[in-house]
Amino acid sequence: MKFSDFNFDDHLNQGLEAIGFEKPTAIQEQAIPHILKNKDIIGCAQTGTGKTAAFLLPVIEDILRNGHDGLVALIIVPTRELAIQIDQQVEGLGYFTGVSSLAIYGGKDGVSFGQEKQALSEGADIVIATPGRLISHFNLGYVNMKTLRFLVLDEADRMLDMGFSEDLEKIVGYLPKKRTNLLFSATMPPDIRKLAKAILNNPVEINIALSKPAKGVVQAAFLVYEPQKLGLLVHLLKAKKLNSVIVFCSTRKSVTLLERGLKKEGLQVGAISSDLDQRQREEVMIKFKTGVLNVLVATNIVSRGIDIVGIELVINYDVPRDAEDYVHRVGRTARADADGIAFTFISEEEQRDFSDIEKLIEMDIKKIKAPAHLGESPEYNPQRRVQRKPSFKKKRRK
Repeated sequence: MKFSDFNFDDHLNQGLEAIGFEKPTAIQEQAIPHILKNKDIIGCAQTGTGKTAAFLLPVIEDILRNGHDGLVALIIVPTRELAIQIDQQVEGLGYFTGVSSLAIYGGKDGVSFGQEKQALSEGADIVIATPGRLISHFNLGYVNMKTLRFLVLDEADRMLDMGFSEDLEKIVGYLPKKRTNLLFSATMPPDIRKLAKAILNNPVEINIALSKPAKGVVQAAFLVYEPQKLGLLVHLLKAKKLNSVIVFCSTRKSVTLLERGLKKEGLQVGAISSDLDQRQREEVMIKFKTGVLNVLVATNIVSRGIDIVGIELVINYDVPRDAEDYVHRVGRTARADADGIAFTFISEEEQRDFSDIEKLIEMDIKKIKAPAHLGESPEYNPQRRVQRKPSFKKKRRK
């Protein structure tokens, strides 16, 4: 199947051609025809499957077919990063259509708030918003949702994980009853089913894949003691010239310390965590996307919703405690049918968590010992309960 088979408006087809889109992904092929018929959708698809275009394309087509005298589509997302990304995709896909959009999220200045107010009262075609910021506008009383035709909840599972359940309920209460509802989620736990039942009307359910990394990802894990991790990371980053690497840490403190350590090694590295304000995050991301920085150290804040083409290597410096987070982290590479590599550093304390990840993705990931110059590696025994951190330094003095 090709995008031309959807019989989109010529101006929308121009945008697809300019971007180089020819064949729809599985989620796009299945979802778009239903959305064009204004059917509610509940879509379960992992990161990197093209679900953003799966809802943006039919929404833009609807605007071109039926006009836009006010706000047509409201897209709710969990993070400002995802809001920005979707806004950029609207701009790209709808470049020749004249369809307007605005990303609404916290952390911006007063001028931006004024632009948001105008969009919500006078009507941009598509608004992409985080729940908290949107409710702030609702509370001020000027938001006009009378012309709304689409409500999209993207990464719904993450919004519930972040505690936005009550906010979503409040937002839905402001919306017209007659609308098309589209809910997309990487996982489908009971809470999502409950949310779907409350919001969606006789939805078409689309399940694309289980939570597993893309086939193009080569996965491997290094068995290390915790103090060996920095040396191993430096070794890997210097062994081969790579243009685009993301290193994931579990805490903001680890991100800061690791960025500092890698800079001392002369590497071109930047960091993103919730310690930075929005302007600082955007500056780092621009430098990473343009190649000024080739290594990005980050928390899970960039594990979803950040679409950067050409990530060659993802490194889990810390094993994520939530097995689903592993899939989303690894999903930053091997996007759009490309290949990629994902390494995970497993300390003794993290072996049980890694075993849970292998159970989730239903595969055994190859285990590799650390390079000899870093010292001995621990054995892989996830069933063993580690009582204390190993004294690696003493091992090295032998």
